[in-house]
Amino acid sequence: MSVDTATVRRVARLARIAVTDEDVAAMEGELNAILGFVEQLGEVDVAGVEPMTSVIPMVMRKRQDEVTDGGKADDIVANAPASEDHFFVVPKVVE
Repeated sequence: MSVDTATVRRVARLARIAVTDEDVAAMEGELNAILGFVEQLGEVDVAGVEPMTSVIPMVMRKRQDEVTDGGKADDIVANAPASEDHFFVVPKVVE
C-alpha cells in the first residue's frame, strides 16, 4: 500500500494536525515506511502460536463473580442530609 499527498492531507485533517506543504512530503515517506513495516509483519508465520497475555508464562489471578449489594448501603447514605430505605431523598426538581 502506498500513501499519496492527498491521503497524507486527509489523515492530517482527520487527526486535526496542522501540516504545512513542506511537511507533507516528509510525512508521506514516514507513513509509507510504517505501512511497509506492517506489511512485513503480515508475512510472519504465526501458525500454531498461542495468543499471549504476557511475555512470561503466568496464571492470571481471578476472583469469583458473585453478585452482592456490597453490604455498604448504611455506610453510603450515612452522611446524606436525608435518606429513606437506603436511598437518597432529594427535593423535587421537575414539576
